[in-house]
Amino acid sequence: MTSAQPLTYPFQAEKLNLAPLYAQLRHEEPLAWVQLPYGEPGWLATRYEDARLVLGDPRFSRAASVGRDSPRVRPYAPGPGTISTFDPPEHSRLRRLVTKAFTVRQIDRLRPRVQQLSDDLVDAIRAEGASADLVEDFALPLPITVICELLGVPFEDRADFRLWSEAFLSTTKYTLEEIKGYRALLRDYMAGLAEQRRTAPQDDLLSSLVAARENDDRLSEDELLSLSEAILIAGHETTATQLGNFFYVLLTQPDHLAALRADLSLVPQAVEELLRFTPLGSGSMQPRYALEDIELGGVTVRAGEPVVVAINSANRDEGVFTDSDHLDLRRREATHLGFGHGPHHCLGAPLARMELQIALRTLLERLPGLRLADAERDVEWKVGVSTRGVRRLPVTWEA
Repeated sequence: MTSAQPLTYPFQAEKLNLAPLYAQLRHEEPLAWVQLPYGEPGWLATRYEDARLVLGDPRFSRAASVGRDSPRVRPYAPGPGTISTFDPPEHSRLRRLVTKAFTVRQIDRLRPRVQQLSDDLVDAIRAEGASADLVEDFALPLPITVICELLGVPFEDRADFRLWSEAFLSTTKYTLEEIKGYRALLRDYMAGLAEQRRTAPQDDLLSSLVAARENDDRLSEDELLSLSEAILIAGHETTATQLGNFFYVLLTQPDHLAALRADLSLVPQAVEELLRFTPLGSGSMQPRYALEDIELGGVTVRAGEPVVVAINSANRDEGVFTDSDHLDLRRREATHLGFGHGPHHCLGAPLARMELQIALRTLLERLPGLRLADAERDVEWKVGVSTRGVRRLPVTWEA
């Protein structure tokens, strides 16, 4: 293990900016020794190619983190039985059970419903006048409704699982005891829904997961509940946060907003660039442990040492992306790492892309002259959680 004095990580930056230290490290020390708020120190990969290698190479293991005091931004470490702590083939087995719900074909079948939900939300916004909180009135309810319908979770319980999700993602907002309590409530809630599906199956993903366990015992009870919880939390929180962030970026860069409004055919390409450009968190906070000595970024990572991937930094790598610190809605370069890479690549990526594309197009078409209500004075930001984003985004438009 290296004896170097570790850098304190995550690096601090305001709003959606990236700390300048990332660029310095990419040039001078692409693999840096860091100390996260919790757990043992580890390596931080800041370059694009190194990030892809760590995320995709089987010599770097997620399963090896179980039982270790792994580097992390949240006070608890994921326990055994969660999909994020499995390596193939166990991870592949669980992933196959869910992937069929997120194929391109299945997502295309959902498009009309997502468009209807988007239009309904805009109708409700417009009915209230010419101002709204774009987060509370649109960015949150859209993905929450979609994931509730897909998974089979009652929409009327959304206030509860929003609280539980926030606790799950807490860095400093809740104490460890509070987090454990809310996690227990979420587990009991999902167990109750699963029991309902055993006696009265429905046409939803939860019923499919229950059937997979009951019929051929491919899922343990822990696996079933952990997988359902992960889908529920990730299926709404990340999309809702990024949707609010995307509009903050566009509303504070009006030239890009005007260009997109003038040519809506750019929306799919713009979503990809916004995913590259806009940081969601401090990077991949799921460390991988080297299973053998590996050369990476000019450093020998010893067997048993953890590596954390700075996805935000990798997505700004000037060796891969031209003018990487600037938004370019027509960019056509390397694939961003916003959804990760390798075995743990986000399985909900097709759904998230579709929701983000429909949301952007709908708001731009139906809210002409959309702009911040009062510059940036009333924009509020999330604090104490691992996702970076706007909590409140007051906007107005031409009535």
